[in-house]
Amino acid sequence: AFAPAPVPLKARPAPASAVVAPKMAVFDEAMADWEAEYPKFAQWGWGPSVHAEKWNGRHAMFGWVFICATAYAKGHGLIPDPDMALNLKEWGTLATISGKETITNERAIILIANVHFFMVSLGAALCPLPFSDPLLLDPNQGDAYDRAVDRNANPYGVLPEFKTGLTEEAEMYNGRMAMMGLIVTMGASAIQGKPILDIVNEWIGGAYY
Repeated sequence: AFAPAPVPLKARPAPASAVVAPKMAVFDEAMADWEAEYPKFAQWGWGPSVHAEKWNGRHAMFGWVFICATAYAKGHGLIPDPDMALNLKEWGTLATISGKETITNERAIILIANVHFFMVSLGAALCPLPFSDPLLLDPNQGDAYDRAVDRNANPYGVLPEFKTGLTEEAEMYNGRMAMMGLIVTMGASAIQGKPILDIVNEWIGGAYY
């Protein structure tokens, strides 16, 4: 009871040689290298960044929606005369594949839909809405710019935290799976020599057609 109170020992700082800085993650290092080599592109959000990955994932997810919708339309006869080739005199060289051979009506409808989506993406880049994420980082976009810059400063890593619902983490997971799915689908299509729609239809047991 009468023992002297122990005197706390002061922590000794480790020598400089013993302090080892944590190794930078591969993604962080790639972002830093890109920003150092191409600062003009990096300031707009281009290159290996969280912002670019998020938009690529969104495009991939839209691509899957469009692929599935096209397969459904093909299987239920919603595309008129899908195998009929376009008339060269009516459509001109825009419809040609090589020489005088033209694309089919089905491919023309898909092409126009993709052009439409491209114009929507272009509109999002040039004149984004106040509530949406900008496609390009522009300091004049206010809160949207601040959100995107803050997101870029905190990469999600290889495996983001698993959060269900309408969350940033869930969108990142879905986008990555959509991008990987497109790569696998295109690879299978190239190896087997089959159209992408046929590959997808086979994978789901012929549910589309």
